[in-house]
Amino acid sequence: MDDSDPPHRLDDDHGRSEAPRTPRDVARRLRSRSQARARAEAQRAATAASDGFIRQTYALPREEARTRARDWFQRYPKAAYMTKVESWRQLQDGRIEFTMRRLPTAD
Repeated sequence: MDDSDPPHRLDDDHGRSEAPRTPRDVARRLRSRSQARARAEAQRAATAASDGFIRQTYALPREEARTRARDWFQRYPKAAYMTKVESWRQLQDGRIEFTMRRLPTAD
């Protein structure tokens, strides 16, 4: 390290607001993050509820996931209910987590 380089501080927050100095500061920051997360989740839930679709999320082994998705498409045909696999991902234990979406009734 050159003498002209400023010393690095462990509490340097890389340009963000001042680093917390007391346990109370840490608690306030964590509480505000938690509240922000809760507000965002509530907003996502309200948006999802207002679009009129019914959603069901499953976490099943691969073959059972395929069977469940096929059952949804047979029970609620895509053309009538706009049935769709909205999202899916593979979990660390090998199961597939997926969300099925459909309209509540066919016109």
